[in-house]
Amino acid sequence: MNPISLIFLALAMSTDAFAAAIGKGSSLHKPRFIEALRMGLIFGVIEAITPIVGWAIGHAASRYVETWDHWIAFALLLGLGLHMVYNGVKEDVEVEEKPGKHSFLMLAVTAFATSIDAMAVGIGLAFVDVNILVAAGAIGLATMVMVTIGVMLGRVLGTLVGKRAEILGGIVLMLVGATILYEHLSV
Repeated sequence: MNPISLIFLALAMSTDAFAAAIGKGSSLHKPRFIEALRMGLIFGVIEAITPIVGWAIGHAASRYVETWDHWIAFALLLGLGLHMVYNGVKEDVEVEEKPGKHSFLMLAVTAFATSIDAMAVGIGLAFVDVNILVAAGAIGLATMVMVTIGVMLGRVLGTLVGKRAEILGGIVLMLVGATILYEHLSV
């Protein structure tokens, strides 16, 4: 795989995480750069691990994962997106303080949901001549940068549009899940 293709692959793999990060950033109370970087690292590490896992699975049982990856991604992204939309439309009984940071578990689940497609890419990379560690590193680095930027952008959007940004982030997650499902079912 040539370096240009690798860069485009890494950027493409990070776009759904970027959209999720905007929603996550908007739901926080003025996230600082260090929190954005923390989220970027969590997403980046998980996004780097999943193509390696996919690559390993590609050698062992590619048909099983390729058959179900889109359903898993769709279900996780739909659930997370619905949760974000619910939080955005529910009426506040009292003034709710936005958290200063998200829990590791919530971030890890979101990161995993947005990285299922990277696992499928890893499966595909098992059948071409590519250094999976270099490809996974590029995907993880691009995701870390995009998520960090997304969280900071979500901070700005969150102060401008409030709960609408969380609703939009949830809708984007559901659309990403539906797109993944559609792309796999229409083939």
